[in-house]
Amino acid sequence: MFKGSIVAIITPFRDGKVDEDAFRELIEFQIEGGTSAIVPCGTTGESATLSIEEHNTVIDIVVDAVKKRVPIIAGTGGNSTSEAIELTEHAKKSGVDATLQVTPYYNRPSQEGLFRHFKTIADAVPLPQVLYNVPGRTGVNMLPETVARLAELPDVVAIKEASGNLGQMAEIMSLAGDKITLLSGDDNLTLPVLAIGGKGVISVAANIAPRDTADMIKAWEEGDVDRSRGLFFKLFPLCQAMFYETNPVPVKTALALMGKVEEEFRLPMSPMARTNRERLEKALKNYGLIYGLRIKNFKKFYISSLSIYLKMYTLYHLRIIKCQC
Repeated sequence: MFKGSIVAIITPFRDGKVDEDAFRELIEFQIEGGTSAIVPCGTTGESATLSIEEHNTVIDIVVDAVKKRVPIIAGTGGNSTSEAIELTEHAKKSGVDATLQVTPYYNRPSQEGLFRHFKTIADAVPLPQVLYNVPGRTGVNMLPETVARLAELPDVVAIKEASGNLGQMAEIMSLAGDKITLLSGDDNLTLPVLAIGGKGVISVAANIAPRDTADMIKAWEEGDVDRSRGLFFKLFPLCQAMFYETNPVPVKTALALMGKVEEEFRLPMSPMARTNRERLEKALKNYGLIYGLRIKNFKKFYISSLSIYLKMYTLYHLRIIKCQC
């Protein structure tokens, strides 16, 4: 049902609020870059620091901006089953195509607890569900046997696997590969995941390099393994740079350096350490995403410079006309 390059899109902020204008521009950047689907309010979207009202607003903005051009998989998970249901109900009413449901964090449920959590959400809100396993963030690992049980539910259609354990992913494919779509949750493992039967990636790096990420998977789908592998290794240093510090700090910093958003985070997320920022800048320059002269917001700089030029040009010609009179 879902495949290709699926971006885990950031949530841009300005002066403490969601920057809707920048957000809409990022969505256009993704669609123009060949992104297959968009995931708002995931880990990369700083969902943990969004209020429920903001969370719902972000999803509404994406639905309105996308206008059915690509699928939307809304992050509506939580460590409270009832809250996850509440968020999912709003997302469905808003018009999303599916929901991304993370394993409950901090309270670390058993495998039976995980099964009941996801099943309860599916029963309460009929909507295609993408499971999200990221034990490094949540403190709990959803085992392949549990995934296979959940794959029997009609609305459980895919899993974003971010355990980093390729053997575990292969076991999921062995147990339930005919019933559930495997999506890489780690840009660094996209090609190996494709090789064991995965269909794509929910990507952080696609925020800044959507075209290459999309083309890598398209090449694999078309059987052009050499081109796919070439793009994977081209992207690889950039993918590593996205985790110089905790996601989404590096990718958001990168987008700010590219002039697309303000470099603004919500605590406890904070700006990158100087040495890591310098490493990130080097990676972006090597990839051709930024250049030696860096202007924080080139678009604003250009408009401001043009305005000043037009004013000077007008004053100059008015002076000539006055002199001629």
